[in-house]
Amino acid sequence: MLAGVFEYNFDGLVGPTHNYAGLAPGNFASTVNQGQVSNPREAALQGLAKMRFVHSLGGGQALLPPHERPSLHTLRTLGFSGSDEVVIARAAREWPQALKMTSSAAAMWTANAATVAPSSDTRDARVHFSPANLQSMFHRSLESATTHRVLQAIFADTTKFVVHPPLPSGELLSDEGAANHLRLIAYDHHSAATHVFAWGRSSDSGFVGPKLHPARQSREASESIARRHLLDPARTLFVQQSPDGIDGGAFHTDVLAVASMNYLLMHESAFVDPHAALSALASQVGESFSSTVVTAYELSLDDAVASYVFNSQIVQRRDNTLALIAPRDSDEIPAARAVLDRIVAGRNPVTEVHCLDLRQSMHNGGGPACLRLRVSLTDAERDAIRPSVFYSESLAAQLERWVRTRYRDRLTPSDLIDPTLARESMLALDELTQILGIGSVYDFQR
Repeated sequence: MLAGVFEYNFDGLVGPTHNYAGLAPGNFASTVNQGQVSNPREAALQGLAKMRFVHSLGGGQALLPPHERPSLHTLRTLGFSGSDEVVIARAAREWPQALKMTSSAAAMWTANAATVAPSSDTRDARVHFSPANLQSMFHRSLESATTHRVLQAIFADTTKFVVHPPLPSGELLSDEGAANHLRLIAYDHHSAATHVFAWGRSSDSGFVGPKLHPARQSREASESIARRHLLDPARTLFVQQSPDGIDGGAFHTDVLAVASMNYLLMHESAFVDPHAALSALASQVGESFSSTVVTAYELSLDDAVASYVFNSQIVQRRDNTLALIAPRDSDEIPAARAVLDRIVAGRNPVTEVHCLDLRQSMHNGGGPACLRLRVSLTDAERDAIRPSVFYSESLAAQLERWVRTRYRDRLTPSDLIDPTLARESMLALDELTQILGIGSVYDFQR
């Protein structure tokens, strides 16, 4: 651990409208489970259980709140007027898909919330955040404004933090956040960190992209984030996602690759030229660089996507060892289980692997790594954060009581028409902002 610096996992707390509406083309789990019954209460409790487990391992743990859903503000901008009840009823009758999109709880996957650069990596020695515009999917593009307000509320000290606005919307600057970003650093920290920005599409005339599913991250957005975060160009890599990987269900890089400290775990289908990426990282990170690269012979692309083994969460502990948290689905596919066994047996900082039940999230296409945004903070930076967002047993107990009181245990897409669900959600979120001390960040509070 770099002296005085530690990595905190800001997990997204699952929202009260968690449902399976099947809104994400290219996300196979989302499509397969469309229309199934969800359990928002269980989903939130599973997320809290993961936070507790990370904390028990010695990892840094914090959380980000859910977003207001349904987004009545958005429905009104789409022309639905009247009381909240009338707006919901009209949307359900006249444009049901709009109600589904504005009710999505996808903000739970905070790997898409923003891209982050620690103060040790930036020229102005401040932590930089860029909320993702998520413009490739309408239901996710609704998140950027609230994410911006939430990050400003939590990281309010401008002497230590810079919270940029999201990039302008549009296909050219499509940004999906840290789900397409890796950061590696030498084990002894004698060299600076290397930032890897993965992208799926570009405006270059010679670009060849996926044929079946949309590439969500643009190279132009990644380059813009690197510039605004004041990163060293010599230690910034831009690598193209494999079009075959995207077509195979790896809509984000973190479906096929994950990294922490000096360690990289990836499938050979993650990037167009995986060997070039490995060579560049080995050169920049130095002798301590270690990796586990899995071939399609060992684990097919289909099984890699089904198991989400590469969406495992790597937890940094204070003794510089790493623990890996995989979804239980990885343990149930023999070839994926073999990958986990190989990781622990290999020469790398990962000393243990744990498989957790996150099925409520997994059924919508989000594994352990999707549920967290990594933020490396100095002790002084952590102390500058006033809201109660860092994990403690007392906060966890309070949140568990809140979830059990405020969340439903059964929800189908057809239940979204119920106006009392919107009222329940607003009441719950208003109470949550008081628990966390983050102020009025939601549209209905403003």
